[in-house]
Amino acid sequence: MTRQHAASTRTLAAALVIGVLAPILTEVQSIGVCNGMLGDNLPSPADVVQFYQFQGIGAMRIYAPDPETLRALDGTGIDLMMDVGNGDLAALASDPAAAAGWVRDNVLAYPGVRVKYVAAGNEVDGGDTQNILPAMKNLNDALSAAGRPDVKVSTAVKMSVLESSSPPSDGAFKDAYMMDVVQLLKTTGAPLLANVYPYFAKTGDPDIELSYALFQQSTTTVSDNGLTYTNLFDAMVDAVYTAMEKAGASGVPIVVSESGWPSAGGVEATVANAQAYNQNLINHIGNGTPKRPGALETYIFAMFNENQKDGDETEKNFGLFNGPDKSPVYPLSFSN
Repeated sequence: MTRQHAASTRTLAAALVIGVLAPILTEVQSIGVCNGMLGDNLPSPADVVQFYQFQGIGAMRIYAPDPETLRALDGTGIDLMMDVGNGDLAALASDPAAAAGWVRDNVLAYPGVRVKYVAAGNEVDGGDTQNILPAMKNLNDALSAAGRPDVKVSTAVKMSVLESSSPPSDGAFKDAYMMDVVQLLKTTGAPLLANVYPYFAKTGDPDIELSYALFQQSTTTVSDNGLTYTNLFDAMVDAVYTAMEKAGASGVPIVVSESGWPSAGGVEATVANAQAYNQNLINHIGNGTPKRPGALETYIFAMFNENQKDGDETEKNFGLFNGPDKSPVYPLSFSN
């Protein structure tokens, strides 16, 4: 990747990252990184896209359309998962013309951007869940009418959509709307987007062994319906697969739309744990899960620490890099 700065700046940037993040190899090309933007010290969108290229990261997620980022992605070959933004979900659900306008402005206007997925909502809850299915339908219709049925529409859910997730064979959706969502995905061939965080499961249940959550050797082994689980991530993903099977949508794949571990700000939030989790995740996802072997497309959250995020202090510390100098929070290799 050639940065739009002087050669000396390129050399400095290279020195910062050589041996820290190697270019992605074929075996781990199913790894992407989420590009959160809730910070006042982040690189410019153009610089961020160039940094993705420099690192060899082949996929990005953004949480709402961002014209500067979309312009910078043009022609890069980076796959994009783009959220509609939860604030726009109701309008897209109620008005097919609004969905057509969204597709026109954010997909058709950037023909050189490889939009792979559109997420109709991220971790939507409460009464807003009624907007997910109609928004997905309107966006699908708009993309089809625009000649872009290759762009797959889904929604990103958190683990709380399940009634239970332990053991994985108990996985089942709590609410009827999820049954309808996965049936639509079955029809369109789109994956379900799932945000999977062993970190939150571990901090919510002190009895979970830390090493089991970090993909490390542990005394925890879960045997379930003939399958053996040696890490929490696989168990969580397979619980979602089980829920889809029970909903009559066993053929719908999962894309892990977020997973990560904070490096500061809370219990078990340390640099060592974050490095261990994310490195082991990268090394692991090429294998898939016991229920679904094979590469599992996964997006790490997140590229940069975001100092303006709401919520617990950990929310500000999920980044792989610091802004604005793009220095690594900890060493990480995308090659295994």
